Amino acid sequence: MSTAHQEDLSSYVLRRMKEGGFDFSRIHPIEFYAIFPDEERARRAAGKFCGESLNAQINVRDDGAWNLELSKVMYATYGGIGDFEQDFEAVVVPLGGIIEGWGVKQEVRGLLN
Repeated sequence: MSTAHQEDLSSYVLRRMKEGGFDFSRIHPIEFYAIFPDEERARRAAGKFCGESLNAQINVRDDGAWNLELSKVMYATYGGIGDFEQDFEAVVVPLGGIIEGWGVKQEVRGLLN
């Protein structure tokens, strides 16, 4: 995916989050996704990201490829997400992986009251 396209997509997603009332003043786990052809490469990529604000999950897909979901606790800012996407891509692509984007789960308040 081209950097310009990814920047446009990130701008769109962040704008939609703002419209939905997302709390940008707090840190959140931001998930970054990639697909690998095998488990070994997915684990090698996950191993490059260690730290107390990071969490990696790897699982096999129905088609035999492997998903990597890497969560980074951070502020949801355009610059912060873009910077981490570049670091993520620099690890994923040389290992034969494909970047699948990013996302964040938003808390919905008041639905269970």
